[in-house]
Amino acid sequence: MDGNGRWAQKKHLPRIAGHKSALTTVKEITKAASNFGVKVLTLYTFSTENWKRPKKEVEFLMSLPITFFDTFVPELIENNIQVNAMGELNELPAETLAAVNRAIAQTSHCTGMILNFAINYGGRDEIVAAVRTLAMKVQKKELVADSIDESLISDTLMTSNLKKLANPDLLIRTSGEQRISNFLLWQLAYSEFIFSDVLWPDYTPEDLCENIIEYQKRDRRFGGLKKG
Repeated sequence: MDGNGRWAQKKHLPRIAGHKSALTTVKEITKAASNFGVKVLTLYTFSTENWKRPKKEVEFLMSLPITFFDTFVPELIENNIQVNAMGELNELPAETLAAVNRAIAQTSHCTGMILNFAINYGGRDEIVAAVRTLAMKVQKKELVADSIDESLISDTLMTSNLKKLANPDLLIRTSGEQRISNFLLWQLAYSEFIFSDVLWPDYTPEDLCENIIEYQKRDRRFGGLKKG
């Protein structure tokens, strides 16, 4: 969800105004994605590198989940949307973590789309953590190194609870930037990418629909050849 700061600067507003406006977009896109039949919507909310930003901006970003979930959870429940979160969550401020956990608990009974927040998340950090976990099991002789394969690594990553839905079909990055920025490095191996020029606060359900239609026109071969 890129472009919040640039959106604010274009309007001669402080960067935090862009982050605040972005919440409205999150709400609209979440409900639209659910209505379109999306099974999992993962939003890259805060990366492990975002701590390097100015202190006031980080503090504001950490306060957003508290406000966001307190106002949006009733709508999520109404739309049968379940909240999930992944990342180094224990490093979040106590109030932020409590708001995240509260939203997860309050929507745990929902059976529709999973709204998955990547908070304090980094793809390399995720892979390092998985390697350490597997190495520890080998050290304790709970696991033989030769048995480590793609499936076992996938089951050790932070997306393992998403099971067969762990690997995204489509990655959308807004604002025109064309890079992954340490997001789901393992899971995106065969995903389709769309780089939208629209700044995130201006991104609409209509934009999402257009991007999904573009994705549906893609020929996904997963390294093989199309039969016929």
